[in-house]
Amino acid sequence: MIVLWIVLAIVVVAAIAIAGLVVTRSRRRPPPAAPRPAEATAPTASPEVAAPETAAAPETEAAPADTGVAPLETPEPTAGRLHRLRARLGRSQSTLGRGLLSVLSREQLDDAAWDEVEEALLTADVGVGATGEIVEALRTRTKILGTRSQADLRALLADELVTALRPDLDRSLRTAPHDGRPAVVLVVGVNGTGKTTTCGKLARVLVADGRSVLLGAADTFRAAAADQLQTWGSRVGARTVRGPEGGDPASVAFDAVRQGGEQNVDTVLIDTAGRLHTKTGLMDELGKVKRVVERQGPVDETLLVLDATTGQNGLTQARVFTEVVDVTGIVLTKLDGTAKGGIVLSVQRELDVPVKLVGLGEGADDLAPFDPAEFVDALLGDPA
Repeated sequence: MIVLWIVLAIVVVAAIAIAGLVVTRSRRRPPPAAPRPAEATAPTASPEVAAPETAAAPETEAAPADTGVAPLETPEPTAGRLHRLRARLGRSQSTLGRGLLSVLSREQLDDAAWDEVEEALLTADVGVGATGEIVEALRTRTKILGTRSQADLRALLADELVTALRPDLDRSLRTAPHDGRPAVVLVVGVNGTGKTTTCGKLARVLVADGRSVLLGAADTFRAAAADQLQTWGSRVGARTVRGPEGGDPASVAFDAVRQGGEQNVDTVLIDTAGRLHTKTGLMDELGKVKRVVERQGPVDETLLVLDATTGQNGLTQARVFTEVVDVTGIVLTKLDGTAKGGIVLSVQRELDVPVKLVGLGEGADDLAPFDPAEFVDALLGDPA
């Protein structure tokens, strides 16, 4: 009897072991649907079989993101950009535009009223010389005009402000290649004016106007500046030439111009290190950068970046830079954050250098070509 129970136990254990082995083998067996991908890629596959490839497409499209390659951006055209950004001049509009119109529309313009006009112009950083000329012209013309409607006053004030902005000045950017070489644009300025950001935005302006651009990161004192410039350039397909941190900025600038010629780009845009105008050594270095670049040909544009919020202090900076590198144009930034829109007038009057570009915001395409009539129209706001 005992033997019988032992035999039965052995049979049960054997049965359990065999069942477990069968289950394990069945789990390892590949699913029947596994061969289907091979069928889908076979040369004889029919159009219907191509559906699985279409479903897998998102994985293929996502590959560029994994490699860090972003699609190129297309900057908006610069034509009419200042008009589209006119609302950004809100604070200057209230001080210089509507404030003046409010005073000039009074029935009696006595000496006190003209003092208010003068104060409004000075507060907006128009400058003493330009303010005196504008006030004198307005006094004469309002006497001749006699009865004044709001529209008449607006037209009168607009005419005087546009005249003070000197619309005859050449504000074009010389960025077209010539004599078998690219145009060279040198961007200079003091610390804290947003110069490198402005340089990146300027690259977008040039690309928007149909130019091919190469960037030179000649600010070798800050690695972050070169990284920042390279990021701006990569968004619009502009390559950046850079050197080692702390290297010779003149060498980087020279190499950028050389490579620009070899690659047949239209414009080489060189960003220089920000420097205080009172530091003689740094200003001499800036002069060296320009001299070294000019061994390959003339610098076509030297643009000085000024912060509009610094007001009249910016004029002192501008004078020194003009003496060192012969500034050909002003880029006036941060006009959207100040009531001192009149700085445009005083800069041009004191330096005889045109404002060519104005910054009206932090957006990538908020740098606009300067147009006196459009600017004044924005300052005065819409007619009542």
